Amino acid sequence: MTEIEAARRRRKTMRRVNVPMRAVLGLPFPTPLGGALMLVHYTGRKSGRAYRQPVSYVRDGDVLLTPGGGRWTLSLAGGAPVRLRVRGRDVMARPELVTDPEEIQRLFTVIEAKNPRAGRFIPIPKRADGTLEPAALQRAIDHGFCIVRWHLPT
Repeated sequence: MTEIEAARRRRKTMRRVNVPMRAVLGLPFPTPLGGALMLVHYTGRKSGRAYRQPVSYVRDGDVLLTPGGGRWTLSLAGGAPVRLRVRGRDVMARPELVTDPEEIQRLFTVIEAKNPRAGRFIPIPKRADGTLEPAALQRAIDHGFCIVRWHLPT
């Protein structure tokens, strides 16, 4: 199976899984899934439609970190505050799209240390030392991969 076919298969699977995830993550109380997943409410940059995207996250001090593969992150590029449903509560957060390879490498290490399962959903090969393969990471960034750093209100 080629990389493109594998990516298509992952997207198709995620579309099916996201339907029940939206329902569970949208509940007004914490659920076991809410410890690693949150719901992002955003408006499509071209369509103007409202979307709800389930995403994995980890807390890193006073920010949340989310691997941002997919086109949905393009709608966050302006940095305007976005509503998140985290552990059954709504919170506004300002997204910052991190595209610097060195910073992505550092943040990936944080994400994987706090949520090892999240690393499996990032389709970038790793080197023997566990870091992301630099050429593959750069290709992913060129195709829109980033890490979203969510700045929470203080």
